[in-house]
Amino acid sequence: MSSFRRPLRLFAIPALALATVLPAAAAAHAAPAAATSSPTVRPDAAAGGWLARQLVDGDHFESVFNGTAYPDQGLTIDAVLAFAASHSSDQAAAKATAWLAKPEVISGYLGDGITEAYAGATAKLLLAVEVRGGNPTAFGGVDLPARLRSLQTAEGRFSDRSQWGDYSNAFGQSLAVIALHRTAGGAPATAVDFLANSQCADGGYPVAFGQATCASDPDATALAAQALAATGRTAKADAGLGWLTAHQNADGGFSAAGAAASNANTTGLATQALLAGGRFGAGLKGWSSLVKLQQGCATDPGVRGAVAYDATGFNPATGARATAQAVLGLAGTPLATLSAAGGRPDAPVPACPATTR
Repeated sequence: MSSFRRPLRLFAIPALALATVLPAAAAAHAAPAAATSSPTVRPDAAAGGWLARQLVDGDHFESVFNGTAYPDQGLTIDAVLAFAASHSSDQAAAKATAWLAKPEVISGYLGDGITEAYAGATAKLLLAVEVRGGNPTAFGGVDLPARLRSLQTAEGRFSDRSQWGDYSNAFGQSLAVIALHRTAGGAPATAVDFLANSQCADGGYPVAFGQATCASDPDATALAAQALAATGRTAKADAGLGWLTAHQNADGGFSAAGAAASNANTTGLATQALLAGGRFGAGLKGWSSLVKLQQGCATDPGVRGAVAYDATGFNPATGARATAQAVLGLAGTPLATLSAAGGRPDAPVPACPATTR
């Protein structure tokens, strides 16, 4: 592993909760629309169907760095979760899951497990395998729960083991708590405590641990609230949801930390957390803001169903990740109970009038 590839991979680890930093390179090799694609009026299913048609070679996503395309396991996992949330595109999800299990793909994402092992990536992949109903103890030759538990420190934090440093953060901690909660052994109490104790004084949760000043982040708070709710820390979860509600924009959306405008990525995560947590008023406002960003029947057929990153318009460079994370809010299913069971096999298209061009 080169010093170049490790930093690049870091962008994929928190991809579930961050806007894209590298443009998807799916356009040249995107799978064509399936002949069996059926129309749908559901925004989440339409978004999932569009996402499935963007997969490179029908089974994964890529990101471009300095003109070179690299496999993007993190974004591919985002898509797998989106397919499950929208109960659509199950054939694409199965192909993407099989791609993730390839030895060169899984080792490139998780590390070799000895000198290199990445907590956030391991937690995220474990969750995806659980959602797909696979065997996480033998996925691609890796016992994912055991690997993840081996990365827990005495204080309860899940940390990277790497020559490049420890880039673990609240995204990975929350995903680890959720994913391990779904296993027979459950989430370690010390790990849940560590996450709960990271809460800022205002009720939100930070991305980075151990900072001199605790700065609440909307993406981190959304994930932490779901993790804490799933493990019975209701008061801590409710405080996080209260912080989100207090920081909702006038348009119903949510902006990334330090930004003013709403974006689909942050709004998708926040809306999912709010709906899952019973904050239906704020959740429905978030849902409506996502629908307004979705490309409808008046747009080019090739982008119908996709969700724009923000109100400036649809950009192919950010479309895949924005759509994948928006689906989580459009569906509203908690990550702790998300399942691919019963998903329709085809990649739906928006139901548009026959006269629409």
